[in-house]
Amino acid sequence: MKKVYYYQTKIGKIGIAEEHSFITNVYFMNMKQPLDAKQYESVALKEAFVQISEYLDGKRKVFDLPLNPKGTDFQQTVWSELLGIPYGETKTYKEIAESLGAPKSSRAVGSACNKNPIPIILPCHRVLSSDNKLTGYVGGLEIKQKLLDLEKSFNK
Repeated sequence: MKKVYYYQTKIGKIGIAEEHSFITNVYFMNMKQPLDAKQYESVALKEAFVQISEYLDGKRKVFDLPLNPKGTDFQQTVWSELLGIPYGETKTYKEIAESLGAPKSSRAVGSACNKNPIPIILPCHRVLSSDNKLTGYVGGLEIKQKLLDLEKSFNK
């Protein structure tokens, strides 16, 4: 059974979910919340919260957590690619599509980013439109901008 616990952070309240000690989801309060999850703070969830807090405080640039995001093979490939975007840097949907060898799949990359179940940890906030503008983010554009600004301020 999936476990979820809610924490207050610098960017608002978030939910973190795990199943069998693997982090499966991060929820912003504007997102649909899991109905089938048991509210319980496990060791895995505490560690994920510690690492997210360290990230938001500028003390962590890379997460070290067991992850198990659920998605299609293509989505999994895109989410893996997100992990290769260095802290404080951005890529465009087109650049990711090209790096996957599918240069015409920018929209599919955008859709995969939109369905990313573990935002922040799988850094889809580092992906911008071809003209380097902010586009949709599951937590809202304000949070996306805050995360990008945070990374820029601590990446000196």
